[in-house]
Amino acid sequence: MNEASVEEGDLLWEPSSEMVDRAMITKYLRWLEENRGLRFANYDALWHWSVTELEDFWATIWDFFEVKASRPYDEVLAERKMPGAKWFTNAELNYTDNIFRGLAPDEPALVFKSELYPLTEVSWGELERRVAAVAASLRDMGVVRGDRVVAFVPNIPETIIAFLATASIGAIWSCCSPDFGTGSVVDRFKQIAPKVLFAVDGYRYNGRDFSRLDAVEQIRQALPTLEHSVLIPYMDQGVDAFSLPSAVMWGNLLERQSELVCEQLPFDHPLWVVYSSGTTGLPKPLVHSQGGTLIELRKALSLHMDIHPGDRFFWFSTTGWIMWNLVQGALVCGAAAVLFDGSPVYPDPSTLYEFAAESKADFLGSGAPLLTASMQAGLEPGKSSDLSRVRGIGSTGAPLSPEGFKWVYDAVKQDVWLTSASGGTDIASAFLGGLPTLPVHAGELQCRCLGVKAEAFDDSGNSLIGEVGELVVTEPMPSMPLYLWNDVDGSRYHESYFDMYPGVWRHGDWVRITERGSGVILGRSDSTLKRMGVRMGSSDFYNVVEAMPEIAESLIVGADMADGSYWMPLFVVPSEGIEFNDELKDLIKERIRVAMSPRHLPDAILQIGEVPRTLNGKKLEVPVKKLLMGWDLERAVNVDSMMNAAAIEQFVDLAKRIEAGEADISRS
Repeated sequence: MNEASVEEGDLLWEPSSEMVDRAMITKYLRWLEENRGLRFANYDALWHWSVTELEDFWATIWDFFEVKASRPYDEVLAERKMPGAKWFTNAELNYTDNIFRGLAPDEPALVFKSELYPLTEVSWGELERRVAAVAASLRDMGVVRGDRVVAFVPNIPETIIAFLATASIGAIWSCCSPDFGTGSVVDRFKQIAPKVLFAVDGYRYNGRDFSRLDAVEQIRQALPTLEHSVLIPYMDQGVDAFSLPSAVMWGNLLERQSELVCEQLPFDHPLWVVYSSGTTGLPKPLVHSQGGTLIELRKALSLHMDIHPGDRFFWFSTTGWIMWNLVQGALVCGAAAVLFDGSPVYPDPSTLYEFAAESKADFLGSGAPLLTASMQAGLEPGKSSDLSRVRGIGSTGAPLSPEGFKWVYDAVKQDVWLTSASGGTDIASAFLGGLPTLPVHAGELQCRCLGVKAEAFDDSGNSLIGEVGELVVTEPMPSMPLYLWNDVDGSRYHESYFDMYPGVWRHGDWVRITERGSGVILGRSDSTLKRMGVRMGSSDFYNVVEAMPEIAESLIVGADMADGSYWMPLFVVPSEGIEFNDELKDLIKERIRVAMSPRHLPDAILQIGEVPRTLNGKKLEVPVKKLLMGWDLERAVNVDSMMNAAAIEQFVDLAKRIEAGEADISRS
């Protein structure tokens, strides 16, 4: 079978008896039988029990993984409701405290490499010492539980150290990648009124150095609540505090001598704030709990990604993507977090795979678009890199096509478990994912995750099997957001997830649940943009592009195309008298790159006559997206509800040209 002939659902891989026997899920099943007297005929039966007997299931996760708590819980779940579920009531614990639990001090906890620095390792003992030093320094700065600590940092060891130190105190963490534009960073951090900022002087990407000292100073000036700044010399080891007036140097924090002290906190005490952009307004600041994140990551990484103590877990990410949060979660499992900062295709397209080999990763994860790009480039990583230690490959951020699945087995590694997952920032985990004891079928996510009652709903709220519907979750999860920051009455939280089906979480993805319990994600059902797992609000683009005098109005959409790629074109209406040419396109790109980030660059910039709008003036993003994905006009939009019905025809014509192969949908 070649890539061209593979079809969705084709069987590509089955686990060996040895893999089944050593899997963490198998150990859990044995434990259930020995300690609870429970036996299950297959995974489907286990999943149904986990979502039907929700309280019993999560109690077993607590016990099986021996969650460390200074005070036990009274109830697993006070009431099954969404939003507002109260988990493990009256329990007290600490996220960081559950990481440093007698692990071999000389074994690696962090494995790191970047375009600036060669491969290095940080041992468990050294990691604990540095976390203790930074935590004590933060206390010296007056940081207490509930304070916000933010970071403008790349995926480096210092970031994880600062995060664990923050969590140990009970302060609340939030971070942005340094390639974000200052406006995007301020839009996020200003909402949560931080007390301390960690920042780097710059970074290297694709062989180019980017100084960020000016950006850091702009961010500091825009955050009136800041009391302290910590400068991490990353790009230039010679940089000092004079480069950023009144900043404290990272090295000074590490000189502090202290034992690690972890504040004991309520299970639902905030751990971090992450951001999910909608189509309008500021990015949504999602607050996740210490306990909910801890227990969900333990379940997801150990049972669904089969991470064992002593493993090395690598997922290519930046600190601007929720997968960074997942990677640091490997520490909870007693595994080493493998970190890479830089371009995955520099100095050549095989860099990602070469690093997985060099770092001796047991698990290699990336965004589906990166795997697709590797396939399209004709790479054969299995021949060029020693991936003998890699037993699992992960994909997320977008649907991976059946051809992408087949490419992994043909070109990367024949005997490897490929797991595709769908979840994200909102829950810091997955709704549907993988299991090392189940077969892999092309284009499918192997299963619905334990404790996650994920279903496909039609418009009337009926559950569907074998048909496309809205991805919903009908029972609460411990890692669902506690709330949105500054959302005093909960209205924005409710509007974001519970408007369509009261009391039911609607995620915004199209999904089809198969008869065998696997799932197929068919892209976003709403207009939120999503690249490499990072959601981006269209309003962010409009704020930048439409501020240009050369542009009258614009429209941006992201569409999952038939070939498995994700296409994000920007459509613009030039101002009167302005010629649409390459010079204008370059100007638009530069504005987006500076104000937002290089990742926000659209795949194409196309001229249109006018933006299609509803009768009340809203841009028709979702209908345009549907047209580009191949929907018929009648299904995509009700033209009678439009202010300017003729404006949709230009997108109908574009969709026809795409279907006929006459339009270029590659990144330009």
